[in-house]
Amino acid sequence: MKLSLVIALKNEEDNIVPLISEIHQALLEFSHEIILVDDGSTDQTCHRILALNDETIHLIVFQKNYGQTHALSAGIEAAKGDYIVTLDGDRQNDPSDIPAMVELLEKENWDLVAGKRSKRKDGMILRKIPSKIANAIIRYLTGVYISDYGCTLKVFKKEIAKNLNMYGELHRFIPVLAHLQGARITEMPVKHHPRMAGVSKYGIGRTFRVISDLMLVLFFQKYLQKPMHLFGTVGFITLAIGVIINMYLFIEKILGHDIWGRPILLLGILLVLGGIQLITFGFIAEIQMRTYYESQQKKPYRIKESYIGNKKI
Repeated sequence: MKLSLVIALKNEEDNIVPLISEIHQALLEFSHEIILVDDGSTDQTCHRILALNDETIHLIVFQKNYGQTHALSAGIEAAKGDYIVTLDGDRQNDPSDIPAMVELLEKENWDLVAGKRSKRKDGMILRKIPSKIANAIIRYLTGVYISDYGCTLKVFKKEIAKNLNMYGELHRFIPVLAHLQGARITEMPVKHHPRMAGVSKYGIGRTFRVISDLMLVLFFQKYLQKPMHLFGTVGFITLAIGVIINMYLFIEKILGHDIWGRPILLLGILLVLGGIQLITFGFIAEIQMRTYYESQQKKPYRIKESYIGNKKI
C-alpha cells in the first residue's frame, strides 16, 4: 500500500461522496486506502459512506465526539500505507495536490511535507487574521518555521506519523510534534476551496484552547525529558528571593522594628513556600518522566540508521 489517506469527519453528509470521488480521480497512479473516522456525526455521513460499498474505504465510527486530534490518531493507527496523508473532510483541501507533495517528499527525502494554503477561501476577520497572528506566534516560540499550521493537508512518512503521540487538541501542532522526533519538514503551496456544503466547526472561541496547547507543546519541546530544569530553576529563584526578603525582615526585627502585618512579610513567606513547592514538583515530574520511559521500555531517543562498516543494518 503506497498511500493511506486519513480524514476526520463530523456531519459532512453532503461533502463525503464527492470528496471520495475526487480522491480516487487524483490518485489513479497510487495504490491507496481511505480511512474515514466519523467523530460523532448526527447526520447521514456514515450511511452515505457505507452505501458506496467501496473496498478501499476503512470507516471507523466513534461512540461520540472526541475531537479532531483523536480522530486523526485513530486513523493514523489503522493506516497501512508507506506514506500517510491527512486532509479535511469539507472539500476545502484539494486531493489533486497530493501527488506533487508525495513527489517532493520522495525526491528530496523529506519526512513531512505540509500544505500552505494559497489564496485561502475563508473570512478575513474571523479566520485569516487570527490565523496569521497565531502562525507567527507559534513560529517564533517553537522555532519550527511553517507558514500555515492550520492546513490539515500533510504527507508523512509512516514512521513519523505513527509516533506523533497526539492527545487533547494537538493536531494543530503536528509539525512541532514531528520536529521533536527529528523530522525533516518542508511545505509547499496547495489549493484551497470555499466550503460548498455543511457548516464550519471552527470559530474564534478556539483561540484560548490554542494558547493552552501551545504552552503544552513548548513544555514538550524544551522540558519533556528534563522537567527539573524548568521547575527547579524557577523554584530556586523563587526560594532565593523569598529567603532574601525574610533575612531582611529578620534583621529589621533584631534592630527593634515591628515587621508584623507588613505586606513584604507575607510576600517573603509565600515565595519561600512557592519555591519549595516548585522544586518538589520538579522532583515528581522527573520521577514520572523516568517511569514513563522505563515502565514501557521506551527510549528517550530514536535511531534513524545504523551501519556496520558501510553496510546498513
